Amino acid sequence: MSESAAEVSARPERSGSWQADPIEDVFEELETDAYGLSTSEAEERFARYGPNEIAEGKTISPLRIFIRQYRSVLIWILVVAAAVMAGVGHTLDAGLIFAIVVFITIFGFLQDYRAEQSIQALRELATRDALALRDGEKTEIETTQLVPGDIVFVDSGDVVPADARLVEETNLAVDESALTGESIPVSKSPDPVPAETSIAERQNLLYKDTIIERGSGVAVVVATGSGTEIGGIATALEAAEQRATPFETEMDRVGKVIAAAVVGAVVVIVLAELVIGDTPPLQVFLTAVGIAVSAVPEGLPAVVTLSLALGARRMAAENALVRRLPVVEALGSVDVICTDKTGTLTEEEMTVQRVATTTARYDVSGSGYELEGEFVLADGSADERTLEELLRCSLLCNDVDVGRRSGDDPEAARRYIGDPTEIALFVAARKWGLEHESLREEYPRVDEEEFTSARKRMTTFHRSPDDGTIAYMKGAPETVLNRCDRELQGDDVVELTDERRDELAQLTEEFASDALRVMGFARQTDVDLDAHDPESFEEGMIFLGLQGMLDPPRPEVPDAIAGCLDAGIEVIMITGDNATTARAVADQIGLTGTDVVVGPELDEMSDDELAELVEQVRIFARTSPEHKSRILQRLQANDHTVAMTGDGVNDAPAVKNADVGVAMGIRGTDVTEQASDMVLLDDNFATIHRSVREGRRIFDNVRKFVNYLLSGNGGEVTMVFTGAMAGLGLVITPIQILWINVVTDGIPALSMGVDPAADDVMDRDPRPPGEGVITKRIVTSVVGIAIFMTVCLLPLFLLNFTGDLIPGRVGGWDLGYEPGRELAQTMVFTGFVVMEIVRIQAIRFRYGLGLFSNRWLVTAVLVALSLQLIVLYTSAGQLLFDVEPLGLVHWAQIGIATALFAVLMAVFAKIQDSYFDRY
Repeated sequence: MSESAAEVSARPERSGSWQADPIEDVFEELETDAYGLSTSEAEERFARYGPNEIAEGKTISPLRIFIRQYRSVLIWILVVAAAVMAGVGHTLDAGLIFAIVVFITIFGFLQDYRAEQSIQALRELATRDALALRDGEKTEIETTQLVPGDIVFVDSGDVVPADARLVEETNLAVDESALTGESIPVSKSPDPVPAETSIAERQNLLYKDTIIERGSGVAVVVATGSGTEIGGIATALEAAEQRATPFETEMDRVGKVIAAAVVGAVVVIVLAELVIGDTPPLQVFLTAVGIAVSAVPEGLPAVVTLSLALGARRMAAENALVRRLPVVEALGSVDVICTDKTGTLTEEEMTVQRVATTTARYDVSGSGYELEGEFVLADGSADERTLEELLRCSLLCNDVDVGRRSGDDPEAARRYIGDPTEIALFVAARKWGLEHESLREEYPRVDEEEFTSARKRMTTFHRSPDDGTIAYMKGAPETVLNRCDRELQGDDVVELTDERRDELAQLTEEFASDALRVMGFARQTDVDLDAHDPESFEEGMIFLGLQGMLDPPRPEVPDAIAGCLDAGIEVIMITGDNATTARAVADQIGLTGTDVVVGPELDEMSDDELAELVEQVRIFARTSPEHKSRILQRLQANDHTVAMTGDGVNDAPAVKNADVGVAMGIRGTDVTEQASDMVLLDDNFATIHRSVREGRRIFDNVRKFVNYLLSGNGGEVTMVFTGAMAGLGLVITPIQILWINVVTDGIPALSMGVDPAADDVMDRDPRPPGEGVITKRIVTSVVGIAIFMTVCLLPLFLLNFTGDLIPGRVGGWDLGYEPGRELAQTMVFTGFVVMEIVRIQAIRFRYGLGLFSNRWLVTAVLVALSLQLIVLYTSAGQLLFDVEPLGLVHWAQIGIATALFAVLMAVFAKIQDSYFDRY
């Protein structure tokens, strides 16, 4: 970390708030004035506060990522086993074990290799130069040289170089979406605002790395580098720990349990054979290695990773890009989804939904920027002439342009360029049938008075077809009404009475109560621009009507919300928008029966109060990123598994600390995407719902093949241990165990990763936070199957080891084999392969899956059997694995043992069903 971040502060200490004080007090506290700093003073402050940059965090080198793959105790068990095998001269077996280790670690390295670029992305946002006052003159300096107290100038298109208090502005609007996630530009004003005002509403502050949308301004720097809002976020993001998913934690625990079991079994065998018995040391070493190799599910890391990768690929096809594979499984345990409103639950396309002329009200159908829609009379007397004049005003008093995306063909979907509010008005006029190109040619603009936060209105002047000049105005309803003394009714212009003003004000409140953003419209005819100041024509205007617009919910979201609720997943809306709008959207998408709590109320609550509140409230409005983080922390403290969405830079810490952090791919920032576990490529809540379903399917599949692999390993350990304790030596060789674990078990296990979802996958409640992949039922399955395998396979070894019961010759018949250890080991080896294939369907049956519901699994079983036959009946396979070819009598023995095993498993499953729930 740089000296500036570690040893100095980049923000002057103060007890008040920069937004609440008059600008004169801000100057006094910063010891500056409107003429800025001298060069010497700036240098002194630079030494005090440090450079205006965000300290670069530590990066993870590829070497560290590779070394990290060897943290697993399972890997070290295999490494030690391979070393022992090499030490006693079994170099082929040792080489194969080492090859398995290398494969597992390289595969893990390739999956984990991604740079931690969150801090770097923040740095890339910065502009290189800034225009500041130094020694009373405008001077272009590097942004890193800015210090608190500097006077800076910003203009349209500039990136704000530091946090600053506005001194003066001209029609200034700032795109703060990178910080707040809200896409609508924020109009700025130098006037003080209350200290408790949220970040999104501090209209007199400029924030580092936001973008000037229009206008210009002068501001005094109040914080630089890590002291800025975005710098504080970078610090929090760097400090945020990468949370291990429940599955990662559990796999680590399983590895330690297996390691302890291996050590215990080896100690028992060594004591029994070397101290009590008379087994040669070499045989004891080989048995110990057999125990170690049989206990380690070598195929499990690869099978788990590949299955998660296949699930991630399927999710990518559904517009969900997974950045951390274990999160695929974690999605299945999510029981709370905290989501933004704008763009995730809604279209992020403002849409005019209601229009009121002076004589009628209309509901407007259609959603977003599509031109399909109708004007349906809702109240009053239809008057198309007044309606058309109102829409003409909204189309002409409008700066929207129509273009297309780079690379699109001319017939591709249109792209509107301009302010979202103006686009909504533009689209509404087009829905009615007005053509913007011909209308703008017919009424060319000759002058304008721009919209500003102080004026709250915009007026444009146009040459009319009769060579006169006409003025059109739009703005806040009360502002427009205050400048009107008449109203248009059809072809008649009548007086705007006080009674009518009250009616229109009431109508405006009615629109606003439904969360509509309301705009008023007016015109003035016969304007003489040469005779008067243009602003004089903004008095005595003719009122035309109102338009109310809203960012509508995505059509698929209500069903997705209902699906989440049916699945036991709570959905919480956390928005920076006002409570009325939040409530209106919530009602439309099905989040009903809950109160709305706003940010200032959260500020007054203790953590205990908030922990209780988050269990009851599902809508939070006027929130800041700090509120989002607090809500997340209280939910996690209440043992919830939380998915958190975010788009702005300030959402990054909450996204990174969530159990599943979800970034927006369209409107999200690079920083948030780097901090996330998953990116929604379409910014759509319904994609989260589909991802949770996919996560549950994957979790079921992971649980199935973990059960399958561990129970198989349990059988191998029990068999080897029992044989050793019975004085039989190795009943199956380490290389044969490796073949079973990696190939004949691994291939079918991998195919189970693409098993279809159970019919009730989204009808269940989320699994409890403490319930992992390995449940009590799976533990009993592992133990039971291990015992049953030993009971069924040990007799096969005994029958073929001595030849006492089934000799190589019966009467005059030569059965074509010689009893002995190699044949006995071959019988156990092949018996394991056949029995473990039988176990697959037994495990899947509990999930309601038929034998042929997964064609890949059928293929995998056939491949595994074919490979086993190749090992048995080719000279290379016999040499490599120390096996003998089996005759019909041997296959008959294996068939009988497998049938007995199937019966024992069926009875055991019935017993389990009487004690355990289905899952």
